[in-house]
Amino acid sequence: MKIVRFLTIIVFATVFLSIIWFAGYKGNKQSHNQIITGDDNMYKKLTPEEERVIVYKGTEPPFTGKYNNFSENGLYICKRCGFPLFESNAKFKSECGWPSFDEQITGAVISQRDADGVRTENLCANCGSHLGHVFTGEGYTKKNTRFCINSVSMDFVSNGQRAIFSGGCFWGVQYYFKNALGVISTTVGYTGGKTERQTYEQVCSGKTGHAEAIEVVFDPNKTSYENLAKLFFEIHDFTQLDRQGPDIGIQYRSGIFYLNDEQKETAEKLVQILKQKGYDVKTEIKPAAAFWPAEQYHQKYYEKNGETPYCHIYKKIF
Repeated sequence: MKIVRFLTIIVFATVFLSIIWFAGYKGNKQSHNQIITGDDNMYKKLTPEEERVIVYKGTEPPFTGKYNNFSENGLYICKRCGFPLFESNAKFKSECGWPSFDEQITGAVISQRDADGVRTENLCANCGSHLGHVFTGEGYTKKNTRFCINSVSMDFVSNGQRAIFSGGCFWGVQYYFKNALGVISTTVGYTGGKTERQTYEQVCSGKTGHAEAIEVVFDPNKTSYENLAKLFFEIHDFTQLDRQGPDIGIQYRSGIFYLNDEQKETAEKLVQILKQKGYDVKTEIKPAAAFWPAEQYHQKYYEKNGETPYCHIYKKIF
């Protein structure tokens, strides 16, 4: 009887997963602009299969994804825009057929009711790409949450790390960071404030307490956090308080938002070096809070408009 019961469960699970996959395979036939907003020219070019899943909200076949049985240390980022989504230490084996995570990087994923009216869909908070679905109450881990994500919706950065800085208008900061050695992706946004998923207008009011910031994904095999922190100090005037050139307000403050003790120690060491050089450093060093990506028209602003920064100039210091 136990064998019959086991075989029955296997057959039921296979049929159930196949139904879900087929429904996802058909995809949502809405127009591209109804599904994802933004400038496609700023995104990674997708293969037909990637587009079927990411743009038209399809599902890859179960147990076929690149990251289903995968356990390397690193960072999972959005396939389309490079925004960091999940840390590898949040991944666990659920045997559901798709990569599973019990925690997102705070602010990385937007959840909304799926078109089927039953499940909860996950979207990249930066570009709106379809990632998969989230389920709760299953008891797989103590966090009792399972982000069920399509492998095709993600890229993986082996040993990848993140860094968050604020140094005035985020357009100029991104201009210098996006092509730096070892940098995988950059996203401009808001951090260090009191509210969630705020708008640019709300941040500019000064009432939310956020800073215009940049989140950097980098390969530690090609560069170091210290190198990036040095670049940060060399592209803005860190002696100005709550401003950067003509841009005035707490949203333009100089800040380093560290993600671990090593980043904190590096930032403090560099500040001491700058003070020894005679600089009156106004940069705040604080633990990282949630990073909220800014509106799409802010992303890669100077690249889109063919301009150069008006208040950020590189100056060799270190």
